[in-house]
Amino acid sequence: MEFQRITKRKIVQHTAFTVIRAAVFINVGALFVFLAFIAVQGISAISWEFLTQAPRQSMTEGGIWPCIVGTVYLSIGSIAVAFPLGVGTAIYLNEYAGSGRWVRIVRMGIVNLAGVPSVVYGLFGLAFFVIWLKMGVSILAGSLTLGAFILPLVIGSSEEALRAVPQANREASLALGATPWQTIYRVVLPEALPGIITGLILGMSRAAGETAPIMFTAAVFFSREMPKSIFDEVMAMPYHIYVLATAGTEIAKTRPLQYGTALTLMALVLGMNLAAIILRNRLQKKRL
Repeated sequence: MEFQRITKRKIVQHTAFTVIRAAVFINVGALFVFLAFIAVQGISAISWEFLTQAPRQSMTEGGIWPCIVGTVYLSIGSIAVAFPLGVGTAIYLNEYAGSGRWVRIVRMGIVNLAGVPSVVYGLFGLAFFVIWLKMGVSILAGSLTLGAFILPLVIGSSEEALRAVPQANREASLALGATPWQTIYRVVLPEALPGIITGLILGMSRAAGETAPIMFTAAVFFSREMPKSIFDEVMAMPYHIYVLATAGTEIAKTRPLQYGTALTLMALVLGMNLAAIILRNRLQKKRL
């Protein structure tokens, strides 16, 4: 009887691990198929001219340089908005606020905001930043909208990173005479920083690929000039792909450009993520 129970447990375990491995292989395989399809369809459009020149001839020729610049500006702007607000909120909720009803309501609100569709953020940005605050369609309005969009993600990841710091470290710092803020600044934040930067990476990737929040607040169909200030409108790669695929005059002719832009966007996001990962790893090595 005991032998039968052991055999049954092994069969259940083997079956469970097989299902998990199959799920991993399916997900990884789907990812590689997707990346390979985009690469095969878009690689023919990639050239020095494509990456360094502006679109021309009703965007059927030329390149996407203004779109690359606009995407970088909006991504950096969104992180500049969301990072300090998100980390500050996470510090307050985890280190100061306690566990009362008000804190639970705030956390529930943050979770709900994370599930709001991106188009709703776009409409909010249009109504509040563009019209009510009279920022117009601009980098500033788009960055603020994207910052609000990724803020729940930054707060959640930062709070989880702060929770992962052992409570004993805080108690030891306070026992040595440090103030609560000194403990947070010199003990808690350095240990939590790699996890916080992980959330920053996820937020930046999400901001760089969003279309709905910027199509109402920052992005334009076509612009002959590069932005000179944060109050200028910009072209952006996600919106450019949408325009080429849906609103262009010669959609079939621009199809290689659509895939080429998508491939460039993925490479740009990968590059920004790689830079953030390198920074995170260096911070971890300094701590060790």
